[in-house]
Amino acid sequence: MLRISNLILNRLEEFIVVVLMATATVITFLAVCHRYMSGYEIPYLQDWLLSLNFAWAQELCIYLFVWMAKFGAAYGVRTGIHVGIDVVINRLKERARYCCILFSMGAGALFTGCIGFMGAKFVWGLSQTSSVSPDLEIPVWIVYLAIPLGSFLMCYRFLQVAWTYAWTHELPHHDHSHVEGLDEELKKGATPDNASDKHNDNGEKRS
Repeated sequence: MLRISNLILNRLEEFIVVVLMATATVITFLAVCHRYMSGYEIPYLQDWLLSLNFAWAQELCIYLFVWMAKFGAAYGVRTGIHVGIDVVINRLKERARYCCILFSMGAGALFTGCIGFMGAKFVWGLSQTSSVSPDLEIPVWIVYLAIPLGSFLMCYRFLQVAWTYAWTHELPHHDHSHVEGLDEELKKGATPDNASDKHNDNGEKRS
């Protein structure tokens, strides 16, 4: 049951980050196109573009990137993508290294848990007011909800990684040189017909 819940949470986490990033990219592209196209004196088109209000685009993109950063940070903990300086830790003895890593994971969980708790109190206070954002005019507590949600998720990821490391002595590792799907493409391309060094029937290389 826990494994299924983690799998669903993993996919939901990735889906949220992808959707937020894609939405912010599309909105930024449309806002830039609107700004430049509005400067061209094209009959009817210019009037129509000027009638469109894109003042909200910048504010929305900022909020989307904030939410993406909070959930992306939790994803980074789970996949080991965060940059870490482990020169000293790697020189320690196995037992000392084990304890240091568990301590750092616990410290990360404690810190993000505190941020999540304080963020939840802050959002609760905002929800009791009528404050809205300047352009979108949405309740600001919805915007700041990213703080407790992202922080609690990051706290859970620290505990999850610590638990896994405590039993398996393995940490998530992200290979920055790995491109997903590239290995499969290379294997497909390495067929006899597509090989760069082709030979004729006499065993000689063809140009």
